[in-house]
Amino acid sequence: MILPLGVFALTLYLLVFRPRGLSVAAGALTGAALALLLGLVGWADVRAVWNDTWNATLTLVALIVLSLLLDAAGLFRFLALHLARRAAGHSGRLFALLVVFGALLAALFANDGAVLILTPIALSLCSVLGFSRAASLGLLFAVGFVADAASLPLVTSNLTNIISADLFGLPFARYAAVMGPVNLVGVAVSLGVLWLMFRHAWPARYDLAALPPPASALLAPRTCWTGAGLMAALLAGFFLAPGVGVPVSGVALLTAAVLLGVAALERRVALGPVLRGAPWDVVLFSLGMYLVVYALKNAGLTVWLAGLLGTFAAHGAAATVFGTGGMIAALSAVTNNLPAVLIGTLSIQEVGGVSPALRELMVYANIVAADIGPKLTPIGSLATLLWLGLLRQKGLEVSWGEYLRLGLMATPPVLLAALLALLWRLGG
Repeated sequence: MILPLGVFALTLYLLVFRPRGLSVAAGALTGAALALLLGLVGWADVRAVWNDTWNATLTLVALIVLSLLLDAAGLFRFLALHLARRAAGHSGRLFALLVVFGALLAALFANDGAVLILTPIALSLCSVLGFSRAASLGLLFAVGFVADAASLPLVTSNLTNIISADLFGLPFARYAAVMGPVNLVGVAVSLGVLWLMFRHAWPARYDLAALPPPASALLAPRTCWTGAGLMAALLAGFFLAPGVGVPVSGVALLTAAVLLGVAALERRVALGPVLRGAPWDVVLFSLGMYLVVYALKNAGLTVWLAGLLGTFAAHGAAATVFGTGGMIAALSAVTNNLPAVLIGTLSIQEVGGVSPALRELMVYANIVAADIGPKLTPIGSLATLLWLGLLRQKGLEVSWGEYLRLGLMATPPVLLAALLALLWRLGG
């Protein structure tokens, strides 16, 4: 176990500290290459990892291409400016509307897409409205936090959801029926907790006259309105496609291709920067990280964790939910949620002697913890790393200590509420 743990620790170091500007993909691939060279994984593991993750990865890329296209066309800035006017100059009301808007974006465009969309818009609003650093950080932390915390409702709302659904064969409709109510609880508690944390940070009111007219944000109207219509078709496709044997990535890629065609015909969006901005390196990052995790699996980590999960299950539904959730949340916070959810899924697959109902609780608790738990630390999720990078580009540095203080205040109550909701939904 010492050698694969060493490779895992080195990979995390490369991902977190990124020496000499090393990309996250290069860091993960370095760890994977070491695992291969040392014989900790084999080429059969590479094929197995790709079979487990290709659908999730391609779906995420397609959704983020969609989000970046609509962002470049001006749709999200248009909507945000309408929200800012709807808030009628009340900062607290604007805060609540943006958190709910962020939750909707996370549900439709995945957590990483929501962060890429809303963080620059929130930064722009803070600048236009003259918010202080404290007020800006409160608003920005809230939209960054809810991007992960509200990524539960659909299989496609988070890369971790898709991986789990693929490995356990979770139907899209069944998943939404279970996690939709859980997500509503998580969003409501997130809003309440974030309100309590930051209600004194922003001014009571802001000047509506400082806001530009929403129509000025629409750079490519045909692309915007076609994209809005396509999102309804996309959701319908996600529900219907599994019944005819079509993967969700096929639906997402087709939708992205249609919108790319519309944008190309309208000629108001520069497609080159949009396509270059898509997270192509997520494919390599995912493959590399999963191989590093497979090295731990091959060394016996998942067998040991399966025994621990079996112990939780022996004490009933509540112990299963909170034991699984606590374990995966801690792993996600320390190691990043992508390897953590894979460790969790592989461990659950090895648990024996539990009822189907308890196994289902484990599966969903694993997802809840991997989506919300990583908000405890700056390295917990790719969305948080993207958020920090976007702030840094705009000159707003958030230290690890500052983030940890906020993450430790916001994450536990939201995670606890979501796990309670899951227990009520499936364990009652």
